[in-house]
Amino acid sequence: MHVISIKQQPEYAERAIRYFQKQWASEESMKLYEDCITRSITSPSSLPQWYLLMDNDTIIGCAGLIVNDFISWGDVWPWLCALYVEEAYRGQRLSHLLIETIQADAAMLGFTNLYLCTDHLDLYEKFGFKYLGTGYHPWGESSRVYGKSLTE
Repeated sequence: MHVISIKQQPEYAERAIRYFQKQWASEESMKLYEDCITRSITSPSSLPQWYLLMDNDTIIGCAGLIVNDFISWGDVWPWLCALYVEEAYRGQRLSHLLIETIQADAAMLGFTNLYLCTDHLDLYEKFGFKYLGTGYHPWGESSRVYGKSLTE
């Protein structure tokens, strides 16, 4: 198993777009992933970053590192987003591989903290994230916000 950065390996962009859309997009948000992933490849900005988890040449998971995850906490960044591992591969600590890669990249880019929002309980604590509070989405829902220091 290995992780691919789409910015570093743009030849995977089309496959990444389709995979993220399949896992995360609604009919209304299909273009969001296409545009964001495509633009990230040539952007001089360090964010966003998109990642694929691979088993040989098969995509088995994904995640992103973004400026804001559609959450009211706009004063902190970057955000781990869109973390997904195929059901058949769960329980093998592969999400940990994605998270570790993203943490290392975020630290290399000079960030000292990493955030995420989720409805999962007792999952991200296993990776050292601490519950910080509640954030609110534009569509009226709320999520738990977690953070982790990248310098400890």
